[in-house]
Parts: sequence; C-alpha cells; structure tokens
Amino acid sequence: MRSSLLDHAERSVEPGSFQLQNDRMLKVDLTGTGGFFFAKQGSMVAYQGDVDFAYEGSGGLGKLFKKALTGEGMSLMKVSGSGDVFLAQDADEVFIVHLEDEGVTVNGKNVLAFESTLKWDINRVEGASMLSGGLFNTTFTGTGSLAVTAYGTPVVLNVDVPTFVDMQSSVLWSTSLQSSIRRTAKLAAAIGRGSGEAYQLALSGHGIVVVQASEGHPTPQTQ
Repeated sequence: MRSSLLDHAERSVEPGSFQLQNDRMLKVDLTGTGGFFFAKQGSMVAYQGDVDFAYEGSGGLGKLFKKALTGEGMSLMKVSGSGDVFLAQDADEVFIVHLEDEGVTVNGKNVLAFESTLKWDINRVEGASMLSGGLFNTTFTGTGSLAVTAYGTPVVLNVDVPTFVDMQSSVLWSTSLQSSIRRTAKLAAAIGRGSGEAYQLALSGHGIVVVQASEGHPTPQTQ
C-alpha cells in the first residue's frame, strides 16, 4: 500500500519515557514507569498491550475538596500494565516538560499526563477573589515528565520585568515567580479578546511563563 498516511508511522520511544508521537499526540511506553502513570480522564486514543485504566478522581479526598471549592483540578485516570499508550486532547498541541527536582505551576485544564514520581497539589493565586475566578492552579514538584497541551501555538516569555497574562491564556509558569492578580479599571472589551480581561495574572521575579494563542476552546452553543 502506498499513501502519504504512511509518513505518520508509529515512532519508537525509549522505555518508560514520555515522547511525542507527533505535535498533537503523546506516546508513553509503560516499561520503566514503575508500572503506572496518571493521565487526564478520556485522553486515551489508542493503546497496545495489556493496559488497565482506573478512575482516579481528583487525587485524594483533600484534593477533591479543593476541586469542589475552587473549580480547579483534574479528573484523572491511573494507567498501568505493560505496553504503549497514546494520548491526545481535542487535537491540541502537546508539549513535554522534564522536571529535575524543581517545580512548575500549570492550569489544570492544560494537563494531559504526568509521571507518578511527581507530587502535585492545587494552590490559590495570591490576591485572588471569588469575583476574579479561574485563579486556582496545579503545582507539580519533583523529578519526572509532565505533558501539557496548548490550544494555539504558545509563546514562552522570560519574566524579568513585571508581566501580565490573560488568565485563560496562561498554560504554565515557574514556581519561582511571585503571582498575584491585577484588576484593570478600563472596559474589558478594550483590552483583550474575551470578556475576562478585567483581571490578569501578574507575575514578577525571574522565570518563564507559557502563553497559548487563545483563551481556550470556544464554549459550545446550546440550542
């Protein structure tokens, strides 16, 4: 058989590693992962071998309470067994972050999968109020791989001067940065693309912030 489809044949990866199958799909070889990893519920698109998927909820009672209170958090599944697992989310672009005894803060909606060696928790941005919304994010610490998604090719900004980001467009930022909330007095429509720009995530210090080229997927219209 001849087809341009064959240009997208499966790539081989190192045992136990997170590697990109292509720009929009993650491949994980369970060999060497300690037997399991965590992924966003419903993100599996294919697998080969003897693989089990178990609902993990929000990662424990404490995190479940935080999720209920804040609206942040991830519905996770524990992926275990032996074989290869392919993950994707709405054809979003996928990026792998390798942490080495360090930390990063991520929007929960942008998390695709992470190794079990990483610790995580839901944290509140300083200065957040109920009115500003969307200000609780997930912090990962330790050593291991983390796969994140972006809806629209992102840009990585070096933060060495005060930096302000639309909260729905922020994907992740360094835990070394000080984060707070800035309220803009001007009309929201005059600033950015959506209706939430009256509040921005304010970052200062030294580190990076990843900003996607959108405020996320459009909300489906109900009829």
